[in-house]
Amino acid sequence: MRAPDDVCAVVLAAGLGTRLRPLTMLRPKALVPVGNQTLLDRTFDRLAEVGLTGPDRVAVNTHWLAGQIDEHVDGRARLSFEPEPLGTAGALANLNAWIDGRSVLVLNADAYVVADAPEDLAALLRGWDGTRVRMHGVKAGLPDPFGGHNFAGASLLPAADVAVLPDKPGELVRTTWRPAELSGRLDVVALPGRYLDCGTPADYLAANLDAAGGANLFGDDVLVTGEAHGSVLGDGSRVEGAVHDCVLWPGAYVAPHETLHQVIRVGRDLTVPAA
Repeated sequence: MRAPDDVCAVVLAAGLGTRLRPLTMLRPKALVPVGNQTLLDRTFDRLAEVGLTGPDRVAVNTHWLAGQIDEHVDGRARLSFEPEPLGTAGALANLNAWIDGRSVLVLNADAYVVADAPEDLAALLRGWDGTRVRMHGVKAGLPDPFGGHNFAGASLLPAADVAVLPDKPGELVRTTWRPAELSGRLDVVALPGRYLDCGTPADYLAANLDAAGGANLFGDDVLVTGEAHGSVLGDGSRVEGAVHDCVLWPGAYVAPHETLHQVIRVGRDLTVPAA
């Protein structure tokens, strides 16, 4: 299923990623690798499945380490730099001229989603009348859910709702989602698959291990002379010791005397516990 011509997409990638530090002191959260692919590229792939590609149909907002995102995107989307973070609603208002009266499919860049093909974003678009607010949801495990579900990283906003967003910092939960819920105009569409927001080292590790599927997932030019079990091994990583249920970023090194378990290793020295 393809998105209608009057729908564009905005990927929210301006967050500081404070809960994922120190990893996000090195890369913006949108560019951390999950299953040896950046979260941003995973999002682009999801959008491409419904025909949303290119700078006329897809925008990405940036703030923290914006230059890295600019270089990585390399013309594949419209970039919207925010000198100060504007929040999820302010980001859309800041793109008002580019949106140009269209409805918006808005996605969090930190969402790890494995959907039951060929669903995912198509489930949000199917049968939509252009007037109701929609969001992906998963069964609630946190307080303050929407109809028994927690928000799962994607929302479809009618053009009329986008057009009235105030041009100032703000959040969609207050400007759009809750008002639509109170007026009976919010549809929560159960996400047909698995979702993690990758906001913490524990969730980030869980997403990677899910992508690995219980086996080792190798990037390019990986060398293992020690042991590796159920881990994600980034491009050019080298394991002379042992890793179990770990994530190795590109170029990471595990020395012969090291045994790592449920951690993220970056370079030779940075080890982030995730259990």
